[in-house]
Amino acid sequence: MTEKIIGLTEWFATPPGRYLLDWEQDRFDLAVADVFGFNALQLGVPELDALRANRMPHRWLALPEGDAPVDVARVALVTDAAALPFPEASLDLVVLPHTLEFSADPHQVLREVERVLVPEGRVVLTGFNPASWWGVRQGRARATERLGLNSRLYLPDAGEFIGPGRLRDWLRLLSFEVGSQHYGCYRPAVRTDKWLNRMRWMDRVGERWWPIFGAVYVTTAIKRVRGMRLLGPAWKPRRVPATAPVPLANRR
Repeated sequence: MTEKIIGLTEWFATPPGRYLLDWEQDRFDLAVADVFGFNALQLGVPELDALRANRMPHRWLALPEGDAPVDVARVALVTDAAALPFPEASLDLVVLPHTLEFSADPHQVLREVERVLVPEGRVVLTGFNPASWWGVRQGRARATERLGLNSRLYLPDAGEFIGPGRLRDWLRLLSFEVGSQHYGCYRPAVRTDKWLNRMRWMDRVGERWWPIFGAVYVTTAIKRVRGMRLLGPAWKPRRVPATAPVPLANRR
């Protein structure tokens, strides 16, 4: 018999889930604080307020049908992430916390994000890193399950995790320019607050010595449009050539 965690909502209520949410909240705050525009959208994971540090006047949280919202006041619409109810080039920022890896068609979701973003619009994504202690433990549990042996999955069962390199390739195919990519959550795959707190020092060591093996990553990218160049303000004043001095006649 295999013991499973049903989905993200249940998993986020566990000690490792809360640990990961705290890290991701800090990273989203940093990533969106200085992104300007008018319209921003968060797709999924109501446990995170990924847009709280952003100052755009219109910010929405979109959830798939059937998901129970954590904070009803934040929910603006219920929609399918693969068919967003927004016109083309209408959003300045879209954030996707684990949206792609828990979607039935992640490629279509990413194409929809590219469609609704304005030129130079920004997307911020997070995902579980398969090349981490957490990812290795999850893969080993699934292999044990396929053999018909007892196993216990550490991460949510429904997700199909996408490596950071694979995600970069998908973004570039859609003409996104990939910006920063950060990793976090280096503590081992333990289940209790007690052991997570004991392993707190590994976050500092892991960030320095094995940075690409964090359990989760956050990626930012900018939508580029060929043949389009945004003109900024003329910061340098135009120089006016000085005229030659005109001698004055002596009245005497």
